[in-house]
Amino acid sequence: MAFNSMLRKASSALLPLAIRSSRTFQRSIPAVLCIDKHGLVANQSFLPLSRFSTDAALKQSSDVRLIQVLDSEIECAEEPHDVESVPDGFPFEIEDIPGERTVLLKRKYLDETIKVEVDMPNVEVEEGNEDDDNTESNAPPSVPLVVTISKDNSSQFLEIGVTAFPDEISIDSLAIKDSSISEDQLAYEGPDFNDLDENLQKAFHKYLEIRGIKPSTTNFLLEYMTEKDNREYLKWLNNIKDFVGKKA
Repeated sequence: MAFNSMLRKASSALLPLAIRSSRTFQRSIPAVLCIDKHGLVANQSFLPLSRFSTDAALKQSSDVRLIQVLDSEIECAEEPHDVESVPDGFPFEIEDIPGERTVLLKRKYLDETIKVEVDMPNVEVEEGNEDDDNTESNAPPSVPLVVTISKDNSSQFLEIGVTAFPDEISIDSLAIKDSSISEDQLAYEGPDFNDLDENLQKAFHKYLEIRGIKPSTTNFLLEYMTEKDNREYLKWLNNIKDFVGKKA
């Protein structure tokens, strides 16, 4: 009995020591001792450094891959495109600011000031089967225009929405507006153009034609805006590449 009692006491005394030793050993596995610049000893864990190294490697790999794809796309976008020069007798002054998606045309016609805002061309895409890539449809390309005609000494102006196709101009909307009235007010903008009398539609087309909005003008604009779209896309690609490759 005495022996068993002594054995239990010895075991109970050794057990906490073993547990403490085990805990000390486990705690020392992920850490190392480092001496800082002041000569003091400090613990430093491997785990955060390992995670940082992994993240840095993934980031670098992803950035390199993206830059490679961008370079390939830039090379395709840099292929030369044939662009006609501004034709003789083109009635508008072209204001083209790099980095902007629209081009502004201006001209003076007797007592009127005519401005035309030209947007990027539209190319419709035909959706195929899920297994097929999207392909361009047979629909002709088009370019949207907003024609503004104002008269001297008047706050009112006529705003005409136009879609220009090759050799054809479609009028989409007509509205008389007033620069002195807030745009928040919902003014009546007239019926759908196609609902107008056919003779009235023809008269409006003639009205635009003598002011320079005619197929010979819009055909050039379609080519011009297609080339601008290519230039802006190339610039956009290079800006993204510069940002991705920029060092912190």
